[in-house]
Amino acid sequence: MNVGQVQLKTPFALAPMAGMTDTAFRRLVKGKGGCGLVVTEMVSSEGLVRGIDRTLEYAEYTEEERPVSIQIFGGDPIKMAAAAQVVEGMGADIVDVNMGCPVRKIAKHNAGCSLMKDPRHAASVVRSMTQAVRIPVTVKMRAGWDEQAINAPEMAQRLEEAGAAALAVHGRTAAQSYRGESDWGLIDEAATAVTIPVFGSGDCVTASQVVARSTNSRVAGVLIGRGALRNPWIFKQAAALAGGRCVGEVSRTDRAQFLLDYIDLLLREGIDETAGFRHAMSQASSRSVSTRHAKGRERWVVNKIRALGTWYLKGLHGGSQLRVAINHAESTAELRDLICDFFLEPKPAAFTPS
Repeated sequence: MNVGQVQLKTPFALAPMAGMTDTAFRRLVKGKGGCGLVVTEMVSSEGLVRGIDRTLEYAEYTEEERPVSIQIFGGDPIKMAAAAQVVEGMGADIVDVNMGCPVRKIAKHNAGCSLMKDPRHAASVVRSMTQAVRIPVTVKMRAGWDEQAINAPEMAQRLEEAGAAALAVHGRTAAQSYRGESDWGLIDEAATAVTIPVFGSGDCVTASQVVARSTNSRVAGVLIGRGALRNPWIFKQAAALAGGRCVGEVSRTDRAQFLLDYIDLLLREGIDETAGFRHAMSQASSRSVSTRHAKGRERWVVNKIRALGTWYLKGLHGGSQLRVAINHAESTAELRDLICDFFLEPKPAAFTPS
């Protein structure tokens, strides 16, 4: 399938998830196969325009992630257009607009899902962006703001008219957040209302669910979020199922290695928690970094593994006990020992996501 002039090898995309889908995670997921597109964590349009280091870090990506979409948030058409130009200048394949975030600190600034309360203004944001850049502009949105304002089909039409190249629709309202079920009937309505590709999102946590949604609905693709946190192989498995091939087991060794590789990649990035931003570190610079910064980097990596573990260990025999142990770990050395002891010692049969 295509998003504007960008060709995707599969219709399965990794959703943007704040604090989770950093470049290290995206690289590992892409390396497992089957993922047609990755989207960065949401990035502030204001921060991009002002050139704030921390903001620019969230927009970092590597060539192995391509095609890559950088998602930005904001509500000012002029600043969003300027931010889109920054994204284009960074070499991204696609720039995505966040109209789905339900978090209050984002919504109160007329950004995220609050844009769905004013479809005309939302369309003006997209129109301003499409007139400013040549790369495709896409939008991720929800069913609507709340049960009294479900307007995804109308929004889809307005955004297509404004020049959006593709849309992603999550079938819950902002008021629901992640409670209840994703309304795939409404997603179908939105997909039917436009001619551009629409990705469906919500409640796709297994490969079989992903394939069922992609074949039994009108969407062009599926955007996968929490399912990828639990099972980074979900894209490869979905592509295999869609192609009529067998889905292989994910061994305990593979699951251990994913976490170990993630730790290693995160450690290479570095973190200065006092300054509040991540930075790529060469081998030479990492040797010269202060002990205080090294401790901050270590703490940051431990916290990242704790966050991922909440999802990654679901469904595993003994996973809850490992999650508790990880939450008490104080160093990456402890994390490595816990991971190896749990996954690589003789254990029950391999975990096989359905």
